[in-house]
Amino acid sequence: MGEMTKLRAAPVQRARKARPVSKADLPLGQILSGDCVAAMRSLPDASVDLVFADPPYNLQLGGDLNRPDGSHVDAVTDHWDQFDSFALYDKFTREWLTEARRVLKPDGALWVIGSYHNIYRVGAILQDLGFWILNDVVWRKTNPMPNFRGTRFTNAHETLLWASQGEKAKYHFNYRAMKTLNDELQMRSDWIFPICSGGERLKDDAGHKAHPTQKPEALLYRVLLATTEAGDVVLDPFFGTGTTGAVAKRLGRDWIGCEREDSYRKVARERIDRELALDESSLATMQSRKSQPRVAFGQVVEAGLLKPGTQLFDKQRRWKASVRADGSIECGAESGSIHHVGKTLQGAPSCNGWTFWHYEDGGEVKPIDAARSLFLLASED
Repeated sequence: MGEMTKLRAAPVQRARKARPVSKADLPLGQILSGDCVAAMRSLPDASVDLVFADPPYNLQLGGDLNRPDGSHVDAVTDHWDQFDSFALYDKFTREWLTEARRVLKPDGALWVIGSYHNIYRVGAILQDLGFWILNDVVWRKTNPMPNFRGTRFTNAHETLLWASQGEKAKYHFNYRAMKTLNDELQMRSDWIFPICSGGERLKDDAGHKAHPTQKPEALLYRVLLATTEAGDVVLDPFFGTGTTGAVAKRLGRDWIGCEREDSYRKVARERIDRELALDESSLATMQSRKSQPRVAFGQVVEAGLLKPGTQLFDKQRRWKASVRADGSIECGAESGSIHHVGKTLQGAPSCNGWTFWHYEDGGEVKPIDAARSLFLLASED
């Protein structure tokens, strides 16, 4: 009996819950030196919201490349892009992807960019590790380097893979921001940008390219705007000259970089220190409207912000419509909601009436979305 009493009195051993990761635990705004795999191992589990990776492409270039006039082409011949075999490249890829998966939050996502030399190997490995590919995005270059030897097609694109932590994992996508960015059309998976050149191309003290594969800021701007929010933590394991960090700072995102080359870290640090962040009001306009309360056009009419009889028109003033008391509009023989009438008049599959229709307010032309914003502000008071 006494032995049984002892057993009952024994304390129950419970596994301690892991302490949630705080931003204070992270080296935010820092460029970690050394090998990226070792650097990522210093980060806590489930601590970052997004990983953007621009790994070595393993281009396997053979010999020097010259233009038809005999001048030398400044191609990627750096030691960090050279691997003795596909097996070694695959091993390296598996190691950094494993660490990326560990440090990502459950609803975090991965972006990785590459060319035909490596992207198919990277894609297969990330699938083997449990990532779920959401999209492949083609970056079409408006000014690609020609194929000087004339033996193949000009290589005019690179591929980005966007992946979540698993098939059923949650992930973040600012659909509305992307549609707004694309003039109210759904953003497609082929993105058209020039390669980095001109004033954006960073130079070293000798006037040479600071990095041979510097990515355009517009590319990173779209990636971060589409799949992160202000305050999110973005990790770039192959930081280079800091494009990810510069754009993250501008958009109000926190960032961590990993870079083993001293010269790149120096250029990146100087570049990011010069970058200015957008003010909070500018960032607020980038938020998804899914987070806003749903508002019917009739509510705006009820509130007197747009009165019955108000004349609406499209931006090009091709059509004029009149607001009716029940929140519908009438344009000639067509009547119905702001969305339905706009869609019918254009012969389009859909129409966002809030941005399609405009009105005059004190001599100023405004989209009717401005009236909706006033309604929402009044509702918050």
